[in-house]
Amino acid sequence: MNTYIIPFKEISISDVPKVGGKNASLGEMFSKLSSKGIQVPDGFATTAFAFQEFLTQNSLPAPLHKLMENLDRKNYSNLVEIGEKARKLMMNADLPEKFQSAIVKAYQELSGQTDLEVAVRSSATAEDLPQASFAGQHESYLNIKGENALLQAVKKCYTSLFTDRAIKYREDNGFAYEKVALSVGIQKMVRSDKACSGVGFTLEPESGFRDIIHLAGVWGLGENIVQGTVTPDEFFVFKPTLLQGKNAIIQKKLGEKAKTMIYGSDENNPVINIPTPKEKQEQFVLTDQEIITLANWALRIENHYGKPMDIEWAKDGLSQEMFIIQARPETVHSQRNPLLIKEYKLLKKGEVLAQGEAIGSKIATGKARILQSPEQEGKLLPGEIIVTDLTSPDWDPVLKNAGAIITNKGGRTSHASIVARELGVPAIVGCGNATEKIMDGELITVSCCEGKTGFVYKGEINYTETEIDFSQIKKPDSTEVMLIAGDPDQAFKLSFYPNDGVGLMRIEFIITHAVQIHPMALVKFDELKDPVLIQKIQELTHHYPDKEKYFVDKLAQGIATIAAAFYPKDVIVRMSDFKTNEYANLIGGKDFEPKEENPMIGFRGASRYYNVLYKEGFRLECEAIKQVRNQMGLVNVKVMIPFCRTVEEGSRVIEEMRTNGLDRSKDETLEIYVMAEIPSNVLLAEEFAQLFDGFSIGSNDLTQLTLGIDRDSAIISNLFSEQNKAAKQMIAMMIQKAKKAGTKIGLCGQAPSDFPEFAQFLVEQGINSISFNPDALLKGIENIKKAESNALVKTE
Repeated sequence: MNTYIIPFKEISISDVPKVGGKNASLGEMFSKLSSKGIQVPDGFATTAFAFQEFLTQNSLPAPLHKLMENLDRKNYSNLVEIGEKARKLMMNADLPEKFQSAIVKAYQELSGQTDLEVAVRSSATAEDLPQASFAGQHESYLNIKGENALLQAVKKCYTSLFTDRAIKYREDNGFAYEKVALSVGIQKMVRSDKACSGVGFTLEPESGFRDIIHLAGVWGLGENIVQGTVTPDEFFVFKPTLLQGKNAIIQKKLGEKAKTMIYGSDENNPVINIPTPKEKQEQFVLTDQEIITLANWALRIENHYGKPMDIEWAKDGLSQEMFIIQARPETVHSQRNPLLIKEYKLLKKGEVLAQGEAIGSKIATGKARILQSPEQEGKLLPGEIIVTDLTSPDWDPVLKNAGAIITNKGGRTSHASIVARELGVPAIVGCGNATEKIMDGELITVSCCEGKTGFVYKGEINYTETEIDFSQIKKPDSTEVMLIAGDPDQAFKLSFYPNDGVGLMRIEFIITHAVQIHPMALVKFDELKDPVLIQKIQELTHHYPDKEKYFVDKLAQGIATIAAAFYPKDVIVRMSDFKTNEYANLIGGKDFEPKEENPMIGFRGASRYYNVLYKEGFRLECEAIKQVRNQMGLVNVKVMIPFCRTVEEGSRVIEEMRTNGLDRSKDETLEIYVMAEIPSNVLLAEEFAQLFDGFSIGSNDLTQLTLGIDRDSAIISNLFSEQNKAAKQMIAMMIQKAKKAGTKIGLCGQAPSDFPEFAQFLVEQGINSISFNPDALLKGIENIKKAESNALVKTE
């Protein structure tokens, strides 16, 4: 039956031909998921039939056809003129009377006694092309109130079928305009102008890692987040421990949220952007409970649709209720094979012109083209790099020709980021000053392969590009292959590498880059005297009244990100192993570190953990581990103690950990390993095995202490070699003693990937696992497999 209006409660996902993808999804959620606790604002949709009636009764098909016939499809030189004439035809037409009456009746039923504010959104559908996506191509209108304003908004949505970008989008994708119909969704307005709103993905948007729910939010209406006008707050939630009822928020990033979009006071200014007060910029837009609620809803939506989803959410500032206002399938990473990757590597680095958030992991070189608006697209030659303030959907036709995208504003969920992912080009967003620092026409290199920070380098820098299919790489049969990791920003990407977990997670990277401050300077913050130092710490920690919690949260979130990426495989976290000179370089560190002649064999590792000079710092490290394991539920984290000189020292450290709440007698899943990197560890391995659950050979330190070499000394560096007979004898003895004691043993180091004969030696000794840096992993796997094959031949 042909009808003009369908209420959400009667719409399902099978109604895409009638109401378009956006409205079909809203109806599906409202009718099927409301009973599961997911709140979706009520509403109704106009139908494709109503749109065709509008065209027919106003005799629009013929003049529109004539206009589109005259479109210059080669250079689009008359696109602006054609679009303007088409829109004029649409706006001068009248909605059929029966259709107007149906809209008004449905609006009155939705509103009740008083006219209600509604959101009016376009939802396109293409005949014979039900899967076609028109995301972001057509207009939406917010805060519409009253019958006349609603009817006018519906007609404006129809007219948006002929914006310049929508015409160009259809041409680029081969969609005939006659086959496209527009449905309009009319939905109760969520008053997020008085609260917050945002977006979410049920996978990690950069790597495609499936076990993360990524949420981003801003104060006020969500348009700021889509356009990239402001940097949002970001939240990462881990699905497996969310399902276990844990506090699965593994990462929280505070965005600056400089502007807040609210409703304007008249029709000409329906929305306005106002500066966000400083105190609100310093607050997260969501509480932990709200993050967990949204994450649970996102997971239910994903399970309902059976695929990764891209959602929009909003909080009503009047009722304080949360709502899902849109959900659509994620179309970038869900279509890709995560095991087929291209690795990019710069052959050198150069002068940095600008930096911001890296989107993707590629590198591009080319001429910079500074554009102020999409109207300047004639300046851009194919493959040139767009440098601009920010982008919106009007930029889509221009961006298709770009070799890379650089913006001053925006974040990971901004328009430029979304388009860059779809186009498969690198982008660096939120640079702040790119349009000032980069010259128009200048040759530049855009690098997104160095982690979450992207760099714009001056000139053309050579790089390598390697394609790897991880599905074709078989791991060794007997020896576990593990990774050495430290940078949380790389974790999700590295999770797709063939591996058995993380054999060595160095927390020093997190402390240096995320924490930046010496833990004792935070413990004793109230006792600090230097006003410059106090100011510096205050700038980093001002949103943490409890300075110790700053250290614990930052460290816990870094560890949790890596632990989540490899869950449920083991992630062995080595407690801090800075030397005193390295600790001193942290903010406030010089006040808490002794000066030593030879820090390499001085006050480091286990000796610090029970010493009055650092034991409170160690307490904070233990707090972070507890947060990751007990609160977040990442019990795949194991703890490793470095540079433990004596068995008695090992006992003291374990007692200190027990005091700090890491007690194996109360938590049977907790395991504590020790680095085997001192000759005393080898000689007394049987006694250390009674204290610890596993060993990891640190071949660098064990070699230097066996040979009496300071590995920092350039003069005698030629004598340093793990292949030395004495060093190998120590390693062999350690492996044999560990095996005899029934204790797991691994090795972390470069030698097994550099030297096939060293891998052969370790395999012959019966080592349980070998850990590699990511760039050495594939060569290491190859060497181990060869060694295992040789060992098999020998036994036969």
